[in-house]
Amino acid sequence: MNIKIINKSCFDNPLHQTSGSAGMDLKADLTNSNDIKSIGKVTINSKELLLYPQSRVIIPTNLFIKLPEGYEAQIRPRSGQSFKKGFMVLNSPGTIDSDYTGNIGVILANFTDSIIKIEHGERIAQMVISKYETVNWVNVDVLDETDRKDGGFGSTGVK
Repeated sequence: MNIKIINKSCFDNPLHQTSGSAGMDLKADLTNSNDIKSIGKVTINSKELLLYPQSRVIIPTNLFIKLPEGYEAQIRPRSGQSFKKGFMVLNSPGTIDSDYTGNIGVILANFTDSIIKIEHGERIAQMVISKYETVNWVNVDVLDETDRKDGGFGSTGVK
């Protein structure tokens, strides 16, 4: 699949690390601290960002894409980074719609008790391109019955 990209970062385009990788890693671009939005305490310079406990930040990637209609880009956590450093990718998966062509940002949150250091060029999230369907709702009075019926959270058991 060909996707148009404008790469204003100082890094290569995202790519699949292996032939079986669904996601492409996104890197923190800390070049311009004016582009970084935060809530809570954050310290920034061109080489690193310190994300204090209970704080959130939108880190730009300086990547701009134009997806074909019928596709979205999902921004997801990288499991290793989440486990090792403890930051969370909020709004996960975040959705980049096919009509959004702005700077792709990654929302990170620190819910730990420690300061988390994020370095310029660090892989902070992954992007997965997915096909989606447009929905046309059909109003009805009754739905076809299933075995599950209205059984919700935990209704199918734990094992």
